[in-house]
Amino acid sequence: MVVVISVKAPGKLYIAGEYAVVEKGMPSIVVALNQFITVNINETNNVYGQINSKQYPNSIVKWNIINNKFQMISNNINDFEYVISAMKITFNYIRSLGYKLNCFDINIDSSLNSSDGKKYGLGSSAAVTVGIVKAILKYYDLNISLEKIFKLSSIAHLDVQGNGSLGDIAASVYGGWIAYSSFDRNWLKKHRNIEVEELINLIWPELRIEPLTPPANLELLIGWTGTPASTSSLVNKVEKNYDKKDYNTFLSDSKKCINRMISGFHKKSLRLIQKEILVNRLLLNKLGKFTGINIETPKLNKLCQIAIKNHGAAKSSGAGGGDCGIVIIDKKSSKNKIIDEWKDNDIQSLNLKIHKNL
Repeated sequence: MVVVISVKAPGKLYIAGEYAVVEKGMPSIVVALNQFITVNINETNNVYGQINSKQYPNSIVKWNIINNKFQMISNNINDFEYVISAMKITFNYIRSLGYKLNCFDINIDSSLNSSDGKKYGLGSSAAVTVGIVKAILKYYDLNISLEKIFKLSSIAHLDVQGNGSLGDIAASVYGGWIAYSSFDRNWLKKHRNIEVEELINLIWPELRIEPLTPPANLELLIGWTGTPASTSSLVNKVEKNYDKKDYNTFLSDSKKCINRMISGFHKKSLRLIQKEILVNRLLLNKLGKFTGINIETPKLNKLCQIAIKNHGAAKSSGAGGGDCGIVIIDKKSSKNKIIDEWKDNDIQSLNLKIHKNL
């Protein structure tokens, strides 16, 4: 089969602002990385389309177009919920523009997990959602703005997961370093009955996506603890276990911290960014204490201690509870000491680079 369309969507890591960012208007900093979900679209000789993934070789699902509407044929779709949601939303959008829908085959591959299939926490559900949206738009030769791609992908992702900030969607769409503030999800829920074409043309309250340029001497190190964590379940636990006064203080402090950090990017001040990384770490640890959630696991704590001892500023990334920790360090400093000590403590340094959209 000849590949007609091939699209890559990068994974992400949160640099700062986790947990607070699930609330509307709360800022965060996210980065896109050079690990990807690849989505290929092939023409089909069948009257239906197939969805295949190298990660789920025993799950092949079929779909078709009836009366110019997308429909599933297969019932067992658990492995492809985000894919199918992204197809549904994107096809609705394309149909609303007056296009005739076609069947084709979709083939998916991922480099967002380790070689033995463990999750690094790089946002695979977001990346596959963005990859599907971009691939289908490209198939129909539709060149729309990054903001509209973000909105289509966010609707599709929220329809499945129901919570989260969608910062991982923003990173996958925009690439590079971004400052991201989440939109009002309750507003979106109230407006979900509007046609998708109209919905993505509206201004989404509180949404802010700003590309950032890091200081030239900034280097990002990523350490992986080897323990995958579930972001949505950790976020749910926090939402059920907080004292309102403590939580509101956390939100206020996080907002000030991240805005100072964004200012550090604007001023090209590595020292200011590092200082606020350490502040954000303390805030997350406080959140963990008053909610009873183990955000900074013993291994993440060790990762941070080693980095800080060797002139880096470190913290957990994302929901914590495992997965990755990040370090912001001066390029002139020796990162080898950190990487060697991590290795001695069974922490893997991930050799990942920032992915910038071309």
